[in-house]
Amino acid sequence: MIRLATAADLDAVVALHTEARATYYRGHIPDADFLGPEEVARSRAGWAAAVERGAVLCAERDGEIAGIAASRESDGVTRLTQLHVLPARWRAGVGTELHTACVDRWRTAGVPWARLEVFEKNERAQAFYAAHGWVPDPETPRDGDHLVLRLTLAPETE
Repeated sequence: MIRLATAADLDAVVALHTEARATYYRGHIPDADFLGPEEVARSRAGWAAAVERGAVLCAERDGEIAGIAASRESDGVTRLTQLHVLPARWRAGVGTELHTACVDRWRTAGVPWARLEVFEKNERAQAFYAAHGWVPDPETPRDGDHLVLRLTLAPETE
């Protein structure tokens, strides 16, 4: 089931985000950069704001939050800012279900295309996004140690 996150979900959302990020950052950047108390507090504040503005989707499985996704619009560009699945739930369709829910919301809102950034060492995520139609952004293919991807949203045909 996909639903909007509520304030009551914040602890689970932050824990999932922290665990998922550790899987792709560990060994590539210092642990303090993704597990340190300042970073966890910054992350919590960001998630709280996103939940408050109704920008966080949760995928529930067996009564727990198994995945989360967040997006935002700024400067006329819709960005998928986060999409994380509990590592124990990988390859079970959670990410695809969240991705589909995001795309459906964007289409309903008339969004023509979306952008995201993915850590260059996170090959699992890169493969996921490529399988879902994301391609290198023609205007800005990189931002530091992240690849910038774009998804063109074709109108649904009936």
